[in-house]
Amino acid sequence: MKNTTRRSFLQSSGAVGSFLILPSGLRANSPNGRICTAHIGTGGKGRVDTISLVSHERVQAIGFCDVDRKRGQADSWLSEHKSAKFFQDYREMLATLGDKVDVVSISTPDHTHYPATMDAMKLGKHVYTQKPLTHKLAEARELAAFAAEKKLTSQMGIQNQSRAPYRFTRHHIREGIIGKIKKVYVWSFKNWGYDGKPFTDKSDIPDSLDWNLWLGTAPKRHFTEKVYHPGQWRKFLDYGCGTLGDMGIHIFDTPFKSLDLKDPLWVEAECREPNGFGHAEQNKVHYGFAPSKYTTDDFTFTWWDGTNSPRHENNPDLILPNGDQLPRQGAVFVGESGRMVLPHCSMPTFYPDSVLKDVNKADIKGVNHYTQFLDAIEGKDKTLAGFDYAGPLAESLCLGVVACQFPGKRLQWDAEKMKVTNLQEANAHLEGKYRKF
Repeated sequence: MKNTTRRSFLQSSGAVGSFLILPSGLRANSPNGRICTAHIGTGGKGRVDTISLVSHERVQAIGFCDVDRKRGQADSWLSEHKSAKFFQDYREMLATLGDKVDVVSISTPDHTHYPATMDAMKLGKHVYTQKPLTHKLAEARELAAFAAEKKLTSQMGIQNQSRAPYRFTRHHIREGIIGKIKKVYVWSFKNWGYDGKPFTDKSDIPDSLDWNLWLGTAPKRHFTEKVYHPGQWRKFLDYGCGTLGDMGIHIFDTPFKSLDLKDPLWVEAECREPNGFGHAEQNKVHYGFAPSKYTTDDFTFTWWDGTNSPRHENNPDLILPNGDQLPRQGAVFVGESGRMVLPHCSMPTFYPDSVLKDVNKADIKGVNHYTQFLDAIEGKDKTLAGFDYAGPLAESLCLGVVACQFPGKRLQWDAEKMKVTNLQEANAHLEGKYRKF
C-alpha cells in the first residue's frame, strides 16, 4: 500500500473526509443531558480506561471499538450498555455515531494514537488518549496545536500526575526542601526492546481480529501469534516507543512538572547499534535542558531502562545510606542540600532525614484523573495532563527515542523549528510514513 504524509493521510481518511468540522463543547442532543462517549480500544489497558470513564454518573457510553472483537470484549460491553454499538473500525464508528458523541477515548498501540485522536478532534470531540500520546515527535506537536486551536478538552493517560505521592513531590521540590536540583536520574527495569532478528513465522489470523485495522497506518507485515497482538508491540519500531514510551513518560512526568522543564537543548543515547526492527533492550539517555528557577545552571537529566537499571557504576548520587536500596523503577532528585528518592507509584524518601523538619504537613490529596477530565469538559476544572502539557512532554520523550537510533551522537535540538541541527538524517525519524488502510 502507498505511504503518505500525516497531513495527506488525514485529508483522505474516511472519518474526516465525510464531515465538516463540528464545534467543540457538549452536544445539545446528548441523552439525559449526559456526556456521550465512544471508546477506541476496549481490551487490556483500554478496558481499564473505558470502565473508569463509563462508570461515572454523568457518562452515557454509546460506542465501543476494538479491532479484535474477542479481546475487546464486544459481547460484554454490549450486554452492559444496551443502547451502545460495537465497531471494529474506529472510522466507521465516528462516521456512524457522528454528532451524538461528545468524547472519544483512545487506548490503542502507540502508532494508532495520532490518526485516531486527530480524526476525533477534527470532528469536534474532546479526547482522552493513552500515553505516550504519540508514536512520533511531530505528531505530538500537531495534536497539541490542534486541541488548542479548537479549544478542545484533552487528557493524556498518565494517571500518576493526579495521585497524592506525585502532587506531594511537586509541592516540596518547588518549595525547595532539598534546594535547587542539580541532577535527576530516572529509570525502569522493564525491557520493552528486542535485539533479535525480524520474525519470519506466519500464523493464522484469529477470526475475531482484523489484522489490517490493527496495523493501521504502519507498514504491512504478516501476523505472528503472541508477538504483536496480543504481545509486546512496544518492543518494535513500527508500533511502539519501547520502555521510554511505556514507563519513561510516567517517570519523566514528575521531574518535568516539578522543575518546570522545557524543550531539551540536546539529547544523547548509549545503546546497541540500530537493527531497523526493534528498540534496543538496554538504553541510557542523557538530556540537556536550559536551567529553570528550580534547577542549578549545570543541571543534568539521565534515563536508564532494561535489566539492572540503573546501571550507575557506583555513582555516589545513587548509593543510599543505611543499606537502603533503590526501587526497581523511579527517580532520584539530587539537590543542593539533600536527595529525594521517588519510587514509581509510592511516596518519596528524603536523605538526610534532617530535611524532613521542613516538610509541609499539609494534607496533599490526589484527584481522580478521569473525573478531572470530565469536569474540565464542563468547565468545572482543568486537566493536569492536557495536550498543552502532554504534547511537549511527549516530544522530549520521542526525541530520546530518536537518539537511540544514533547511539553515541549528541543531537542538538532546535525546538522552535522542530529540527535536529547537527545531524540531518535524524530529522527523518521525527515523523512517520502513513499507509492507507
